[in-house]
Amino acid sequence: MSAARQKANRRISSTKSLLCVGLDSDPEKIPGVFSRMADPVQAFNRSVIRATRESAVAYKINTAFYEARGIQGLRDMEHTLGEIPAECMTIADAKRADIGNTSRKYAQAFFEHWPFDAVTVAPYMGFDSLEPFFSYTEKLVFVLCLTSNEGSRDFEEQRLHDGRPLYEAVLEKVGLWQQAGNAGVVVGATKSGLLGELRRRAPGLFFLIPGVGAQGGSLEDAVREGVDAARESAVINVSRSLIYPAGSFESVEEYEAAVALEARTLHDAMKRALE
Repeated sequence: MSAARQKANRRISSTKSLLCVGLDSDPEKIPGVFSRMADPVQAFNRSVIRATRESAVAYKINTAFYEARGIQGLRDMEHTLGEIPAECMTIADAKRADIGNTSRKYAQAFFEHWPFDAVTVAPYMGFDSLEPFFSYTEKLVFVLCLTSNEGSRDFEEQRLHDGRPLYEAVLEKVGLWQQAGNAGVVVGATKSGLLGELRRRAPGLFFLIPGVGAQGGSLEDAVREGVDAARESAVINVSRSLIYPAGSFESVEEYEAAVALEARTLHDAMKRALE
């Protein structure tokens, strides 16, 4: 089992939480109290981490929100990565994949230059496009399988010549491609009827489950259907509904209190579902 997976499972076991905090940090959406600061996104992320660190198993940095702002955005991403507690898994939500030479550089970027524990990748160029990521046996590679967006019907849910949906073929391949237990899949919580089926088909993979919160997926179903036999090997990502709580905030402390309350509420619900 990869070191990244072991770290995540230790954290799940000790906290009885599956919470992955999505750092989709948008300068246009962060509370105004941060806009007066020298580095608003860094300060905002620091507050989110401080407010959620007792409940979080993992933090997922959606790289698009940082790359869109050029060099300053990449600096913010690098600084944020350094702020995340060492006991929590770090995920680069980058959805990369390309021909081998290019993928090697992507893997080097997210596993060496920025030492993330895990990265998201797209499977549709085949094994040679993902092998450079899987060669990092101590990391976790999350392959897009059955995503939470409506467009998943366009390709992921299409039937192959043998009658299987494409996402089942992806799931099977990921099981074959993994090295030393370093593979996972992305399966949306909005697909709760299928989440349990995919877990039964892939008992040895780690599941990254988005779609709870703003997208409307069931938290309880995601917990019960997503974990493995040991009640581990899954994290449930919550982004917008957690880091952008309703209301206005006169101080950083008020904002952090609101985020901490939502994180504890999610954590308590996860504990109950894991019982």
